[in-house]
Amino acid sequence: MPLSLMALAGCGGGDGADSSSSDVPQAVGSVGPAPSGLVESEFGTPVKDRVATLGLLNKRNNETTELKMKPGEARRIGNVVVKLSSCERSLPWERPQQTGAFVQLFVEERASVSEPLRWRKVFSGWLFKESPSLNVVEHPVYDVWVKDCAMSFPGEEEKPEDFAAAKRAPKASGSDSAPASQDAPAPQAPAAPAAPD
Repeated sequence: MPLSLMALAGCGGGDGADSSSSDVPQAVGSVGPAPSGLVESEFGTPVKDRVATLGLLNKRNNETTELKMKPGEARRIGNVVVKLSSCERSLPWERPQQTGAFVQLFVEERASVSEPLRWRKVFSGWLFKESPSLNVVEHPVYDVWVKDCAMSFPGEEEKPEDFAAAKRAPKASGSDSAPASQDAPAPQAPAAPAAPD
């Protein structure tokens, strides 16, 4: 999995899923199909139900914004739009652990002083929490990074002891096995043999 995440980091091309946010500019909301190479994981939380936490930094005023987004969402903050196509994290037993997200960044800016304001895609690719230098947003004003991808895999429960206790609990009365009688005495340990005289 980490190798596949790193391989996807090199895939800078492609566009994210359509946006459902009403405050996203029309030009940004119609960027096309999902990036090639993004496949819904057959293990764990479905891609559409995952929640990524991203950080957005405005270097001009040193203002940081935390964004919680689901894949396919886009969020506009001033003259910048952040779109999330997917987020992923390594399987629990894989080492090293990696958390990544496929992000696109659009900025409304002028190419020159005489030009009108236009939306421009300044970044499109995988960003990694544990390896931020692997793929970098190169923009003089804005930076985006991955903080988390909320998802789980089978067997990852919040409290493993609760999961184990639930497995040991007796089945409901609608099951085929007969319920244990509450009147039956508890089994007794055999008595120790008497010592010889």
